[in-house]
Amino acid sequence: MTLQQAISVARANSVQALEARQEFISVYWAWRAYQASRLPSLHLYGNLGNFNRSLTLLQSPDDGSMRYVGSFNMQNGMGLQARQNIPFTGGTLTVYTDLNRIDQFGTDARVTWYSQPVTISYQQPLFAYNQFKWDKLIEPKAYETGRKKYVEAMERISLQAVTAWFKLLKARQTQSTARTNYDYTVKMRDVAAERLRLGTVNRDEYLQLDLRVLNDSIALNESSIRVREARMELNSLLGFDELAEIEPVVDEALPSIVLDYETVLEKCLANSSFSLNNEISLLEARSAVEKAKAQRGVTMNLNARFGLSKSGVALPEAYRNPLDQEVFGLSFSIPVFDWGQGKGRVEKAKAAQQVVVAKVQQDENDYRRKIFTAVAQFNHQRGQCEVSRRAAVVSAERYTLVMDRFRRGSATVLELNTARNESDAALNQHLTDLGNFWIYYYTLRQYALFDFIAGEDIALDENELSSYENK
Repeated sequence: MTLQQAISVARANSVQALEARQEFISVYWAWRAYQASRLPSLHLYGNLGNFNRSLTLLQSPDDGSMRYVGSFNMQNGMGLQARQNIPFTGGTLTVYTDLNRIDQFGTDARVTWYSQPVTISYQQPLFAYNQFKWDKLIEPKAYETGRKKYVEAMERISLQAVTAWFKLLKARQTQSTARTNYDYTVKMRDVAAERLRLGTVNRDEYLQLDLRVLNDSIALNESSIRVREARMELNSLLGFDELAEIEPVVDEALPSIVLDYETVLEKCLANSSFSLNNEISLLEARSAVEKAKAQRGVTMNLNARFGLSKSGVALPEAYRNPLDQEVFGLSFSIPVFDWGQGKGRVEKAKAAQQVVVAKVQQDENDYRRKIFTAVAQFNHQRGQCEVSRRAAVVSAERYTLVMDRFRRGSATVLELNTARNESDAALNQHLTDLGNFWIYYYTLRQYALFDFIAGEDIALDENELSSYENK
């Protein structure tokens, strides 16, 4: 499995990918709910079969005496209501029609119908906090942030796949090196045993190789455990069974790209969720201040209603020549003295806003520094890979030469061990540098949401978005 294949499988099958998709679905339907809140809503309401047979305590309006009066009736009602929020003003416009029927039982049995063919109602807060206004500013940014965070989450999965894939690659290479070293050390020990018999190697040097054979045996066993651990970790990320055998296929070719800090920073600020998160934080802080100010001062509510209504003992009479009804009123509340509670809420909101502004500025500085470091690491790493690759080749060749010299009796055990350690370290360093190159690259992809090899932005798959819209 190549690195790109591992990344593709992880993005498709991993639990992290499923979590990212589900989180985006939540964001998507929250956005749909916001859009729906700005459209007219239609509701059917009613009360059916409300039967009442009981005694009710009433007070006479003439002499103030109290007496129980029997109630024996059933009420039914149904209506249809259309409601529209007005984002610009924060008011609510309602249009409804309803019909009610009261069945009176007992000695005075009768039926009464009451209709409201059409009624228009409007409620308007004055000098109040307009939630619709701030939702219009924040919600589109929140949805766009959710889209970008989904793409960022998928890029994090790519980065996790790179890390796990190279961990398995290094573990398998370490195991292969441990097996080769064990075989070579056994051969060198046999050579040392012959040289010990001839007197060209002392017993101390022979014992060093004998001890090295034992240590190599331990290292071989430990490397097998590390391979299995790395394999299980990668299999878990890819959604495979823990026993699945994956052999990493290395591509030594690296893309010849050098990144410019200013260009990368521009892409990061334009494409990532970072800037949108900061904008939302500033808007929410301003919203909190405005809300505190609105709650501190005068609050007024304008209520107006116009409609038609009529009652009658028969259904047609309830709609014949209806009477108009008009209701208009203004309610208000003026704080005269609240012991500074309103002022305290405003000052608290302002202080929180100042903290948010300072934090956003600090986050922007830290973000620029993070991008600068990531770009510098990536640009440096390609050269580092070339150097470590050459060092691995040279050290491996030197180890081979030292082994030949040892067989001929012109190299010591110390020289042999030193050459082997240098060869192992160089190979391990090269794989580490190769892994770091791709880790740095996919880290920058996650930051900028930009494919620097293909030269194009990484955006949410619109086909995937359409699948959510069609549900």
